[in-house]
Amino acid sequence: MDQNLSETTESDDSVATTSPNGVVETHSFTYRGPSGDGLLFSDGSEMPEVEIAYEMYGEMNADRSNVILLFHALSGSHHAAGYNATLSADHDPELAKRWTPEMHLGWWDGFIGKGKAIDTSKFCIVSANYLGHCYGSTGPASINPETGVPYGGKFSELSVSDVVKSAAGLLDHLKVDCLHAVVGPSVGGLMAQNFACLFPERVKIVIPMVTGWKTTVLNRLILFEQIMAIENDPHFNGGDFYSGERPEYGLALARMISHKTFVHLDAIERRARRKIVQPEGQLAWFKVRDPFQSYMLYQGKKFVERFDANTYLRVIDMWARFDPVVESGADSIAEMYEGARRHGHRYLVFSIDSDFCFFPEEQQQIVNNLKENDVSCMHITVHSDKGHDSFLLEPELFAPHLSSVLNDSF
Repeated sequence: MDQNLSETTESDDSVATTSPNGVVETHSFTYRGPSGDGLLFSDGSEMPEVEIAYEMYGEMNADRSNVILLFHALSGSHHAAGYNATLSADHDPELAKRWTPEMHLGWWDGFIGKGKAIDTSKFCIVSANYLGHCYGSTGPASINPETGVPYGGKFSELSVSDVVKSAAGLLDHLKVDCLHAVVGPSVGGLMAQNFACLFPERVKIVIPMVTGWKTTVLNRLILFEQIMAIENDPHFNGGDFYSGERPEYGLALARMISHKTFVHLDAIERRARRKIVQPEGQLAWFKVRDPFQSYMLYQGKKFVERFDANTYLRVIDMWARFDPVVESGADSIAEMYEGARRHGHRYLVFSIDSDFCFFPEEQQQIVNNLKENDVSCMHITVHSDKGHDSFLLEPELFAPHLSSVLNDSF
């Protein structure tokens, strides 16, 4: 899910340069695994240490009981609120290039802040870039200290639980024993659920938003199409492309495949202007005649400027393989939720009725499993014509319920 997509068209790329949350700074934490002697990934590979980029909004109270952990979506970042024009990336030219102007304003700036749905006058929000991602955390585009070149295709496979465990390491670093809440929209919702199952003693409220239970066949097929698009780009080279031309066409095509699931078709029709742009040097025979084709080409081209193809592959593969029971280390759904019952978790699950990415039936399955296992749950369906992107664009539809649940037990 594109967490930095706004209601823009090909000729409207204005970017906000101010935020009520002010200028914020990216921090970095060196994670060396739960015992401090290295990380063991789910695929069996090991790394001695990784960097995790993160931001914080609001202040921790004395006993650190007011902390909310936020997981971003597929192509988002840890920069959820405020204005950040540099990402503290001056030492990394490649990272600085990816931090394009559309990234400078936090993707959830309308949700986070004083008096907003997630109120920074009461709560401290910790938002971390995924392990394996491309906005400051160690990932395929990072330099391997043993070779002096990017990890590229040699970077480990990722699982949701790998990302979640690194986030728990960040909380240890911040001396946060128990979260007030864990929140995750879209793919981040898989992580919010997994965190609650792996570390049930470390959270009270769990808020998976417009996300799923076990990855559906349809999702796996759409994700596989995107994998094939990148793998078959002539410049992909098994993931080792950083010293030459990048697999831009493959990544753009992958983005175009996914984009139509993020944005409701009616919204695409509103956004696509009648100006038709014929891409130079990309189509040998076909002539773009349709404003919707032009719009999708534009979205694909814009995306490759700010994202890494190897990271994209790792995250969509992680998503495609997600199984909540397996990732939690349990043998059954009932066993998976034992900790939730024991620690009195409260869930708030959001659906969007026009969502084509994570259909409302997927959230209903989460709710059914929670109820069958005696875990407290509230289920809210948002009515919107914006599709999956509603969770980014319409804070007013989510804010009353978020605020109510977060403040009720605080």
